Amino acid sequence: MKKVRGLMGVFLLTVVFALVAGCGNKETAGQKDAGEAKAQTKEEKVVNIGIQQSIWPILIAKEKGWFEEEFAKVGAKVNWVEFQSGPAYFEAIVSNRLDFGRVGNIPVLAGQAANVPFKEIANGSNGEKGDAILVRKDSQIRTLQDLKGKKIAVAKGSSAYGLLYKALAKANIDPADVKIIQLQPDEAQPAFETGSVDAWAIWEPFQSTQVIKNGAKVIANGETIQSSSPGFQIVRSKFAEENPDLVVRYLKVTEKATRWQKEHPEEAVKLYAKLKKVDEKIIRQVIKNSEAANLPITDEVIKNQQETADLLYDLGGLKRKVDTKEVVDNSYIEKALKEYNAENK
Repeated sequence: MKKVRGLMGVFLLTVVFALVAGCGNKETAGQKDAGEAKAQTKEEKVVNIGIQQSIWPILIAKEKGWFEEEFAKVGAKVNWVEFQSGPAYFEAIVSNRLDFGRVGNIPVLAGQAANVPFKEIANGSNGEKGDAILVRKDSQIRTLQDLKGKKIAVAKGSSAYGLLYKALAKANIDPADVKIIQLQPDEAQPAFETGSVDAWAIWEPFQSTQVIKNGAKVIANGETIQSSSPGFQIVRSKFAEENPDLVVRYLKVTEKATRWQKEHPEEAVKLYAKLKKVDEKIIRQVIKNSEAANLPITDEVIKNQQETADLLYDLGGLKRKVDTKEVVDNSYIEKALKEYNAENK
């Protein structure tokens, strides 16, 4: 348990450091763009929206210009800020360089423990297959027990990092008995494919790309270890306080894109495939593994998040205890859904 405490402590300290110091060149470049947007004239309101490489309805809205169209109604412009993973969103929030985004469950816990001023404004997903631990098709690793002594790539502080630790705990493996290599997806992918690491804890669309394109095998996911990893729409607290109407508008566009994907599945597949330049078969699997949602955050989701937070705190992974319901604000999504439904009868 002492070894586990130590490693989890290092994990979250690293995440907190990332919140303060920044995370990687790609994020820095995006945040620089956001900073330039903030410098625009006072008459021009700029809304900074974070985006990752994930296959998600926000890509549909971005491609079709729906956010730009909606915010233009009130004289606001959109600035897109690209990130590789969730933890860097929170450093950008601290620096007032990001207003909206969708992230996984572990980043929001680390952000809350670090006192980052944000709110969870909607449940973006509840899928249990969106994160997975992969091994190559020719690997002799068959079960979690076979990971002992092996090198595992994962992005620090991501939802996949949380899955990895939960999977190790489920298999009664001390984290000290594996070699965890902290790599962002663009670094982890070649390391995994060339055999520099033995396994990769990763999310979609990287998971399905490896499985379908390269024959990688899933040895664990949320379903196999009975653990959910919800995703959340988040907003910078001060932005929400000053611009409640824009928060509702953001969620209404998100709802529009989410419904469009569900109502036009094949069109969505073709659009994603074109944007990402990947096979449509991969896109279909990604959508199947990580079903999009745009709903109020239920008591059950809050309860599951609290259990995860308590586990991390007990292991020394969070610097303080957190009450997960304190960052939840369902008022915006409830209003957004009510207005959207009334406008689209």
